[in-house]
Amino acid sequence: MLQFASATGFIRTILIILVIYYVLKVITRLFAPLLMKFVAKKAQERFGGSFQNQREPEKKEGEVTIDKVPKTKSSNKNVGDYIDYEEID
Repeated sequence: MLQFASATGFIRTILIILVIYYVLKVITRLFAPLLMKFVAKKAQERFGGSFQNQREPEKKEGEVTIDKVPKTKSSNKNVGDYIDYEEID
């Protein structure tokens, strides 16, 4: 036996979906700032903790330190033969 959906049941379903949508929208607007503050605070703790451990030791006046050695560029002289050519008109 086939059952058909009534028009009132369809409208009731659409209204329930709309009510749920707007309730979720309001709840999200209320809790989104709190969630963003929580996430920002956690990120600040995570990044702040890693940077506090990397403080530079105190240096004496006139002391020079080199953090990294600069890379020297070396050119390869054996790249091939140069072939001179003439344009043909």
